[in-house]
Amino acid sequence: MTEQSAPYISHPRILVLGVCQGKPGEPPFRIMEIDGQVIGEVTSITGVLEAAAFHGITIHDLDDPDVIRWVGGGKFTWRPH
Repeated sequence: MTEQSAPYISHPRILVLGVCQGKPGEPPFRIMEIDGQVIGEVTSITGVLEAAAFHGITIHDLDDPDVIRWVGGGKFTWRPH
C-alpha cells in the first residue's frame, strides 16, 4: 500500500482580503487579518507593512505565500474592478 501525501497548503499569518469601495470621497481599502483576527483597513502596500510591523511581523517578501496571502487581487490591486 502506498501512502498519499496531502498537497502542501500554506497558512500564512497575514491575510489581505479583496478591495472594498469606501464611502464617497474616501479611498478604496482592503481588510487585513493577522493570525485570524481582523486588525483593520489598509489602503496601500505601505499600510500592510506598517500594520504587520506594529504587530511584530517583518515582511521580507510580499510574494511569499508562507507569510502573506492576497485574496481578490495581488499586492498591486488597490481599486475595485
